[in-house]
Amino acid sequence: MSTSLPSGVQVDPSAVEDLVGRPIDDRSHYRRAFTHRSLLRVHPDYTFQSNERLEFLGDALLDVFVGEVLYERFPEKDEGALTRLRARLVSETPLALYARRLDLGRHLLMSQNAAQEDGRDNPSILADAFEALVGAIYLDLGYEAAQAFVRNRVLAPLDLRAVATQDENYKSQLLESLQAQGRPQPTYHVVRESGPSHDKTFTVEVRVDDTAYEHGTAGSKQEAEQQAARRTLDELTTDPPAS
Repeated sequence: MSTSLPSGVQVDPSAVEDLVGRPIDDRSHYRRAFTHRSLLRVHPDYTFQSNERLEFLGDALLDVFVGEVLYERFPEKDEGALTRLRARLVSETPLALYARRLDLGRHLLMSQNAAQEDGRDNPSILADAFEALVGAIYLDLGYEAAQAFVRNRVLAPLDLRAVATQDENYKSQLLESLQAQGRPQPTYHVVRESGPSHDKTFTVEVRVDDTAYEHGTAGSKQEAEQQAARRTLDELTTDPPAS
């Protein structure tokens, strides 16, 4: 097998250091992180694997790093809320956004066809490469360096409070979750009212397919519905319906 790199397939250490924000030790990790599988199809003698294994490692690390920050920043949120907020920050769309902010696409090593098909701005490819980059930093510079990269270059510019507020529309989230499963939209039913007319308390139940799920109780129907939706989301996340 040839040990030479295909023409034009190089990694500039200084550019990678600008991207990472500190000096690197082993450029081979980053070359692998930037290698899209399309390159291997047209250069079978290329000596590096694609970034898919590093993507797996980076995905696990991102869950930990983002989870750490959310745990510190939102002591009032329960496990279900933190899990949904983390998912909002590490799904394909935001990961592709982080990659674009870093101009990661220009570093990608891919076939000419993939590049011509807008591969350098493809959200899935960018998200995968971002995860692989996190994995590469971890292997090259260690846990603290990878953690600092995610905290300082990714999370620090974000308004996490605004993201968390957006995350708190649990009725919308429940609807999206059910639609993704091909299930009908939920309905909300007041099952109990108590207290004087000027200070009522409402208990609302969520139903899906005529099946009753969780309840919420609050001083307004809207807040009770949000509570019921949040609890139903937690239930569905913990115990998803059988396929």
